[in-house]
Amino acid sequence: MPEQTVCLPLLPMRGMVVFPAMMVNLDVGRERSVAALEQAMLADRKILLVAQRDDEKEEIGQEDLYEVGTVAEVRRSMKMPDGSVRILVEGLSRATITECHSLEKYAEAIAFEHVDDPAEDKESLELDALVRSVVDAFEKWVKLSGKIPEEALVSIAILDSAGKMADLIASHLSLKLQVRQQLLACIDVRERLDLLYRVLAHELEILELEKKIETEVRQQMNKVQKDFYLREKIKAIRKELGEKDRKAEEVEAYRKRLEEQQFPDVVRKKLTEEIDRLDALSTLSPETSVVRGYIDWIFALPWSKETEDTVEISQAQAALERDHYGLKEVKERILDYLAVHQLAEAKTAPILCLVGPPGVGKTSLASSVARALGRRFVHVSLGGVRDEAEIRGHRRTYVGALPGRILEGIRTAGTKNPVFLLDEIDKMAQEYSGDPAAAMLEVLDPEQNKAFVDHYLDVPFDLSEVLWIVTANNLGNIPRPLRDRMEIITLSSYTEFEKLAIAKKYLVARARQANGLKAKDIRFGAGVLREIITAYTRESGVRELLRQIERICRKAARQIVEGAEIPIRVTKKNLVTFLDKPKFLSTKAEKQPQVGVVTGMAWTEVGGDILPTEVSVLKGKGKLILTGQLGDVMQESAQAGLSYIRSRTQELGLADDFYETVDIHIHLPEGAIPKDGPSAGITMATAMISALTQRKVRSDVAMTGEITLRGNVLPIGGLKEKVLAAYREGIRTILLPKENQRDIEDIPEEIRGKLQFVPVAHMDEVLKTALMPREEGKEDNHA
Repeated sequence: MPEQTVCLPLLPMRGMVVFPAMMVNLDVGRERSVAALEQAMLADRKILLVAQRDDEKEEIGQEDLYEVGTVAEVRRSMKMPDGSVRILVEGLSRATITECHSLEKYAEAIAFEHVDDPAEDKESLELDALVRSVVDAFEKWVKLSGKIPEEALVSIAILDSAGKMADLIASHLSLKLQVRQQLLACIDVRERLDLLYRVLAHELEILELEKKIETEVRQQMNKVQKDFYLREKIKAIRKELGEKDRKAEEVEAYRKRLEEQQFPDVVRKKLTEEIDRLDALSTLSPETSVVRGYIDWIFALPWSKETEDTVEISQAQAALERDHYGLKEVKERILDYLAVHQLAEAKTAPILCLVGPPGVGKTSLASSVARALGRRFVHVSLGGVRDEAEIRGHRRTYVGALPGRILEGIRTAGTKNPVFLLDEIDKMAQEYSGDPAAAMLEVLDPEQNKAFVDHYLDVPFDLSEVLWIVTANNLGNIPRPLRDRMEIITLSSYTEFEKLAIAKKYLVARARQANGLKAKDIRFGAGVLREIITAYTRESGVRELLRQIERICRKAARQIVEGAEIPIRVTKKNLVTFLDKPKFLSTKAEKQPQVGVVTGMAWTEVGGDILPTEVSVLKGKGKLILTGQLGDVMQESAQAGLSYIRSRTQELGLADDFYETVDIHIHLPEGAIPKDGPSAGITMATAMISALTQRKVRSDVAMTGEITLRGNVLPIGGLKEKVLAAYREGIRTILLPKENQRDIEDIPEEIRGKLQFVPVAHMDEVLKTALMPREEGKEDNHA
C-alpha cells in the first residue's frame, strides 16, 4: 500500500469519524479550527480530520487525538451568521499522525497518507469470499433495519475496490465512535473487511433480537394505547441487556419490604398483585402514581405493630387522678378494663361514650387515659361530617381518592391499638352522599371491626384492639343502633365546689403558664375564685372559668411589664379592674310570687338551665297560643295540660265553658332558642291553672315532669343537670316526678343538703306545693 508524508492543517472533530469516499457536511465553530480551515482553502483545499478522544476538551494536543485520521478535500464552504463555517468535505484517504505542531492560529500535523492499492483486491480467493460475506451481511442489515433504501446496495455492487466498499458500508452503519475509529484505523484491507464483517454480524444479532422483542411487546400491547408499543420496547430492551431503571429499583425495594414485614395473607396477596401491576406499567402512565400511592398506604399502616399496656393499676390510677378531678365512673371503668386485661389478656377493648355538656373534660380525659395506659393517642373530630366516605374512604376509581379518617388516624398513631377519640359524634349529619353514622356502626361494633374494610384499601384491617372513646353533648342525636354498641357514661355539670377545686388545682397553674407568669408573680386572694364562678361565669363546665382566669393573668402580665411591684394581688375589691363589671348580678328566677309565672327546669346540650314559663289569659274564642320556638313535643304537652284542666273544671273552680270564652297564651322567654321535650308538661299546666284561677305561684320553687291527660306525673331525664342549674339560680325547692326520686342520690351531697326535694305523682300534689292560697276578696274571673 503506497504511503507518502503530508503536512496539513489539523481539524479536530467531536464525536464523529469521516471515512475515505464519504461526503459529509460539518459545522466548524472553534477559532483555531476556523483558522485551520482558512489555511486549507488558501492552499490545496486539503485538511486532516481527526476525532477527539474527549468531546468536552477545548485545548487539544496530540495525546488528545486518535492516531489515525482522514485526509479530506473541502468541496464547499459557507460563512454562517454566528461566525461559524459550514463545509462540505470528501474523505480521500487514511493518514497516521506522526507529529503535531501548535502554530499561532491553528495546528498542523505531519502524517503518513495511506492510499488503497486496487491491485491488492485481486490477489486471492480468500479476499473475494470475505467481500461477498460482507456484502451479504450488509444486504441483510439493510432489509432488517430499513434505515437506508435498498437502492444503496447498487452503489456498493458497482465498486471495484474492496477498501472503498468497506469504507462506504461503514459510513452507512450507526456505530459508536470507538468502533468507527477502529474501522478507520484498519490500514490493511483484509483486516478492515474482517472487522467490518464481525461488526455487521453483531448488528444483525441486535436487529433479530429487536424483532423478537417487538413481537413479544405487540402481544402484550394495549390496543387503545398507540404509544404503548414504543415504551414497552424500550423496557424489554433494557431487561434483555440486564439494565435497571429507576422504577425497577423501586419495585425491587417494594418486594424486599414485602418479604421483611409481617402482613395478613389477604393483604400480602393484594400487595403482591399491586407491585406486579406497578412493574408492568410504564413510568409515563398516569396510573403509576395511583398504584404507588396505594402501595405506600398499605406499607404505612401498622398491621402488626402495637404498644404494651401499662398494666400497673396503681400507676394508672395515680395518673388519672393527677390529670382530672372527679369523673369517678370513667376512671373506674378504665381501671376495670386494665384488671381484666391483666388476668385474661383480653384483646377486645371497650367502647366508651362520654356524654355531657361542654367544658367538663371529655376530650382531655381521653388523652389522660392514653397516658395512663402507655398508648398512642389519636383525636378525630366528627363535627360537621356529612359524607360516609369521610369514615370509609373513597374508592380508587375517584380522582384524588384517599382512605377515611379512621385509617388515617391509625396511620398517624403508628400502632394498631391506640386510644382513639371520636369527638362530637352527635354532630354528624346525614346527606345524599350517605349516612356517616351508619358507617360508624362497623367501626364501633366489636363483632365487625375485626375486619374493617376501607373503600380505598379494599382489604380488612383489625380495629378490635383500639380503645375507642366517643364524646357527645346530646345522646338523643346519636342513632339508637349506634348507641347500643357503646357504654354510655354521663359526665354531669360541675358544682360550685367542684369548679373551685378544679380552679385551684389545675386552671390557675395552666393560666399562669400560658401567659408566662410564675407562681410568685400573681396571688389570688380569698374568695376571688368563688366570686369569678358566681358573678362572671354561669356554665356547666369550666371553659369560661379558665378564660376569665387567663384574662386576669394577661392583665397581670401587662402590669409586670409596665413595672408594677410583684406579686400582683387579685382581691374581691379590685377584681372589677381585671374583669370589668360582673356579668350575672341576679338570677333569671322570679324574686316575688306572681300569677301565671312558673319556673321550670330544662336540659340542653350545654347543660341544665331554668325555663321561666309565662301564661296570660285573654278574652277570645278558645285558642291556645304558644310562642318561644316550642317543638312539637312541647306543644303537645301544652295541649295535654289544657285537656287535663278542662277535665278538672269543678275541682279548680272554673266554668265548664271557660275554654270557649278566653284565649290562653303560653310564652317561654328567649324565643330565639328552640325548645322541645315533654318535661315542661307540669310547668305549663301549673302556669295555666295559676292564670285561670288568679293564684300566685311560689317564686322559690322549680319543677320538672311530664303530664298525662289524667294529671299523672311521669319521670324525665337529666335531673342532676336541671337541679344544678336551679341551684345556681337561687332556687331551693324542687318538684320532681316520684319515679325520679332515686336520681336524687346523683346530686352532690354539698348541694343536696341545701335543697328541699318534693317528689310528686299527680298534678294535685304539684298544685298543693306550688300554688299559694287565694287572696281574700279576689275571685276567679273565669268561674
